[in-house]
Amino acid sequence: MQILYIHQYFATRKGRTGTRSYEFGRYLVSKGHAVTMITSGLANREFPVCRGELCCRYEIDGLHVVSVASAYNDPNVGTALHGWQRMLKFHQFAKTAVEVGRHLGRPDVVFATHTPLTVGLAGVELGRRFGVPFVFEVRDLWPEALVNVGALTNPAAIWWLRRMARRIYREAGHIVALSSGMKDGIVRAGVSAEKVTVIPNASDLDLFRPDLNGSAARERLGLGRRFAALYFGAMGLANGLDYVVEAARLLAERGKDHIVLVLHGNGGKRDELESLVRRYGLTNVVFSPSVADKEEVARLVAGCDVCLTIYRAAKEHTWSPNKMFDALAAGRPVVINVAGWLGETIEKNECGRYVDPYHPETLAEALETLAGDPALCRRMGQNARALAERQFDRRLLAGQLEDVLKNAVHHHAGSE
Repeated sequence: MQILYIHQYFATRKGRTGTRSYEFGRYLVSKGHAVTMITSGLANREFPVCRGELCCRYEIDGLHVVSVASAYNDPNVGTALHGWQRMLKFHQFAKTAVEVGRHLGRPDVVFATHTPLTVGLAGVELGRRFGVPFVFEVRDLWPEALVNVGALTNPAAIWWLRRMARRIYREAGHIVALSSGMKDGIVRAGVSAEKVTVIPNASDLDLFRPDLNGSAARERLGLGRRFAALYFGAMGLANGLDYVVEAARLLAERGKDHIVLVLHGNGGKRDELESLVRRYGLTNVVFSPSVADKEEVARLVAGCDVCLTIYRAAKEHTWSPNKMFDALAAGRPVVINVAGWLGETIEKNECGRYVDPYHPETLAEALETLAGDPALCRRMGQNARALAERQFDRRLLAGQLEDVLKNAVHHHAGSE
């Protein structure tokens, strides 16, 4: 197949964000398919846009990468922008992707992955132009996910995004959802359940490993012999990391100086979090500086004892966060404050603890328990790696995506 793949936030392991598209794209190439990836080249140190040109082309591990001069590549950039500014950038990328994509060779299928939702508009237009099936991947339900965490309250904007989502869902030949909750939300929007396939995020079993040496990362952060709980990822409104700081404050009040919380990442709330830590006078919270690439993130994970998957408290979460799957691959217990399928997966497989998102004292208590029971931590870590290998191996999940794309091409050909 000739696959036109659109992902505004595409990154390789040299980047600092999720690599699902890179890993899936490499898998598809290994199976003999040709993959052309359209991505943003702005705020991107991997493959920047050439000066004075609309796009530049690169060859990366068999992938044909088309880097366009529009929007931004790093999702953390968006957390520092106002909502209307982000939406303007999203539309700019979708428009440029269509302008560039229409001059590329005719593919057999167009595959677009969000966020942002607007990337689906580019997928719809290019699918129509070439007369080929369009497959849409939903990594987050918009606007529901934004509404649930209080990031979007404007009724007109909510109506507009829901209308956009329904249009994209209707135009797609098939939809990939990253969780069963996302699938339920898509079905509630009027889509047939048979049109949606769940393919969750994958664990990178090669990059994140239990045997990786994280001693250099521990030394760099000054962790000493303390029990370290790591959060790595975006630091925006939806992540609700003040919850972690409050847990650290409770641990400090209890004199639990042997437990340290490490926060790694960037986003619009990082400065506020650092200010909050200073105001509390906490010495048990360490803000990790930026690292070179995803391989350094893996070493940072290896240098800590447990990993945190934290989001702002909300009525419903349907996410499928990269950080949880990477922690599983690393063989680290996961402490998570997200109910539903995420928390149930961790508890059911005995590879961590679910804690109440409304009560940071439950996080503090869970960390006290784990810090005091090394044998329990080891057992949970072993269970985590086993779960990653059993259910979330990226090769298995990439094969499922290949089947979805093949079926979309087959059904489209049969309908002509």
